[in-house]
Amino acid sequence: MIIYEDIISGDEILSDTFDIKPAADCPILWETDCRKYLKRANEDFELEGANPSAEGGDEEGGEGEAVMVHDIEDQFRLVWLKTEEGLKPSKDSFKAHLKSYLKKVMKKLEENGAPTETIDEFKKGAPAAMKKIIANYDNYDVMMGQSMDGDAMHVLIDFREDGVTPYATVWKHGFRATKV
Repeated sequence: MIIYEDIISGDEILSDTFDIKPAADCPILWETDCRKYLKRANEDFELEGANPSAEGGDEEGGEGEAVMVHDIEDQFRLVWLKTEEGLKPSKDSFKAHLKSYLKKVMKKLEENGAPTETIDEFKKGAPAAMKKIIANYDNYDVMMGQSMDGDAMHVLIDFREDGVTPYATVWKHGFRATKV
């Protein structure tokens, strides 16, 4: 199995267990369908011999609560990116993040001795990819790796034309592949 780690933060973001394909109109972006939603509940457990009522175990809360999550979110412990108001960052602040992120990716590619073809592909494709992302920003939900490194890659979640199938968009050149 291959795990794809963010080259900025080192967070695991994706693996080859997902069907990863280049975006049709922008091959330096990868897309992968989020195969399904998973239901994750707060699980209450009781130690053998414990007396829950004596230890406050009869109190309400936690029981029956569940949240729906994307499988990519659950597997890689991704975190929703939201402001204090509970909203995703503004388009302008996200655009500023992207500009900074792309410079950092370029620097990492150069530091790691990436082939000239890879660097040229990134330089050529980055402006169109950024334009596509900013144009569709209102459609995206934004997630980040578990380290919550604001300089690292942000995972963009949107829905396919059917309105039901969620998919993630990530930067192809923003990964280091690790075989496990």
